[in-house]
Amino acid sequence: MHNYALAIALIGALGVGAQWLAWRTGWPGIALMLAAGIIAGPVTGLVRPAEVFGPLLEPAVSIAVAVILFEGGLSLNFRELRKTEGAVMRLGLIGMPVGWVLGTLACYYIAGLVWPVAILFAGILVVTGPTVVLPLLRQSNIAARPRAILKWEAIVNDPFGALFAVITYEYLRRSGDGASLAGVTASILFAAIVAGVIGFAMAWAIKWAFPRGHVPEHLKAPVLFVAVIVTFVLSNLIQHETGLVAVTVMGVALANMKLSSLRDVHPFKENVTVLLISGVFVLLSASLDLDVARRFEWRFLAFLIALLFLVRPATVLVSLAFSKVPWRERILIAWIAPRGIVAVAMSGLFALRLGALGYGDGGILVTLSFGVVVATIVAHGFSIRWVARRLGVTATGQRGLLIVGATPWSLALARHLQQLEVAVTISDANWRALTGARQHGLSTFHGEILAETSEEHLDMGRFQALAAATPNEAYNALVCSEFAPEIGRDAVYQLGGGGGDSAPDDRGLSEALRGRSLFASGVGIDEIEARAAAGWTFRKTRISEQFDFAAARAALPAEADLLLVLRPGGQLRFFTHATRPVPVAGDVIVSYAPPQPRRDGAGAEVEAVA
Repeated sequence: MHNYALAIALIGALGVGAQWLAWRTGWPGIALMLAAGIIAGPVTGLVRPAEVFGPLLEPAVSIAVAVILFEGGLSLNFRELRKTEGAVMRLGLIGMPVGWVLGTLACYYIAGLVWPVAILFAGILVVTGPTVVLPLLRQSNIAARPRAILKWEAIVNDPFGALFAVITYEYLRRSGDGASLAGVTASILFAAIVAGVIGFAMAWAIKWAFPRGHVPEHLKAPVLFVAVIVTFVLSNLIQHETGLVAVTVMGVALANMKLSSLRDVHPFKENVTVLLISGVFVLLSASLDLDVARRFEWRFLAFLIALLFLVRPATVLVSLAFSKVPWRERILIAWIAPRGIVAVAMSGLFALRLGALGYGDGGILVTLSFGVVVATIVAHGFSIRWVARRLGVTATGQRGLLIVGATPWSLALARHLQQLEVAVTISDANWRALTGARQHGLSTFHGEILAETSEEHLDMGRFQALAAATPNEAYNALVCSEFAPEIGRDAVYQLGGGGGDSAPDDRGLSEALRGRSLFASGVGIDEIEARAAAGWTFRKTRISEQFDFAAARAALPAEADLLLVLRPGGQLRFFTHATRPVPVAGDVIVSYAPPQPRRDGAGAEVEAVA
């Protein structure tokens, strides 16, 4: 494709489109991005990255990986690390050397690589990567501890695979000059330490500059973005591939410096990361040469099987032996280890370098690396949910609803949804206000939901929606504004008029700060309290083929307000001014109606709950 602008647009459309399709279907996004790139590249020839980007392809991919690693590091809080029972440290200090040794044996005895190439390639494969693990975790529902372990392992250990490969290559290159393995290792590790210091220093400089007003608000995100690139490039000038160490340290350091200014740039960074992951994955898979793929041999298949079922499980089980991590979680971690961008990019780079040193097997690395990426992405991407369910290490039940504010109205709603087997958690800073919720066996969170420490005790990944129902409408709006980036702007709701596309309000609260209004009528808090005092109740109405939505609405009192639709899979869809879901057979409608229950002639189920 000679229209370069069109090629770039197509890469973006394919990457983001694959992630959107993954969201709609529940399929693993990394597998769809891989398929999109292969179809657009080697299959149809619509995208030829080498022609479009030329010599800029490698540095562009490297910088993209650096930004992805940095953004991943920003999600690593040391409080979360304490919950992993030391598993991350074990996987680093024990798992990486064990995986390197076992991978080398598999490369040599099964894949048939010569020892130098086998050692180098096993070093590349010793770690997973955030470009594949983070999208996988985002679409799965595994429990908090194995999720944290896999995330930390992917981000923290990722630079070390590159360092292992660099150590091996530098030793092979310098061995003719009499260099020792210990000397080469020491020099590269020293360079990595220097890179880590550079990353920490850059994080400290940002922490010092941002709160003091030395960077205006509209430049904070661009300055941070450029600082990451500068840190990466500067570290690589000292020693190639140490830039990944620098940006990882920079991200983790900033994440634990309690810098409030970073909260404002989180949406920007997350959006950039999604675009980079989408684009880079499509780029690399589109770069696959089918002629190289045809060199795939049956012994390579045996190598992939050994990598999936022997090397990774043995590495994890040895590392976590005698740890406090339960066996079921160990097995899940032992199975999940997809490889991605770093493995492919590093393999292609060192294939050329090894060829220059006279190692003919270097060219096989490209074939093997793509085989590993495809095999692990397909195997782990399509099986993680099933394996987690079979092992019983999924997050508790379906993703449910978080209600902020323990009031008689919210308690009645929570009890009603509890009867419908919807997971509900009520949050309130007042311990006494939660008494009724505890008495009815409801899940509760006692504490200020907006406090930073709430992230340590409340996993927001458990919730598909949030409803702010305190008596203070301004506080409700603040809660919705705070959690909209994490849960979704269209999944945060509040009592009171206004909210995005909902009814206007005359009290001056900005629409951008509000959640969507509970109930399409935008009924206010005072009115809700008056209705509760008048005996209004929540009702459920089941839709069937014989009793459709129109009939269900007619069976309810005219004054009744429709609140939400519960799908058979546990999905909640609220009625608002912006969204009016259309219930179908099998759905349950939850409404709020005055104390005038009635049934129509069809015998439809319309039940009230006080």
